[in-house]
Amino acid sequence: MNITNFIQFGEKDFDTSNGEGRVSTLHTDVDLIARPFSSSNDKAPTHQLYGKSPAGYEIEIGGIWKKKNLQGGDYYTLSIPSMNFNANLGRYPNQEDENLQAIIEWAPQNL
Repeated sequence: MNITNFIQFGEKDFDTSNGEGRVSTLHTDVDLIARPFSSSNDKAPTHQLYGKSPAGYEIEIGGIWKKKNLQGGDYYTLSIPSMNFNANLGRYPNQEDENLQAIIEWAPQNL
């Protein structure tokens, strides 16, 4: 099975866990590195996202935020501004590993 658009976290506590994954679109493929980010700002991301430049340098490309749904449960969103890419994270279908999260892209909002 070819798994695309995912983040594999190292531990069940995503807030403090590193992760690695990939985002693939029709125009680009980006290997992701997610590192926990700590801030006193309650609107700050839980993670900073990094990709690799063509020369192999790590560059910050976005973040992951923890939010509350209408029922008060936690969920995570991901944003990569330079790609105009926004998504939710959710358990990857047909996989046993709870730390493997699918990146579920939102529909573009260009109306």
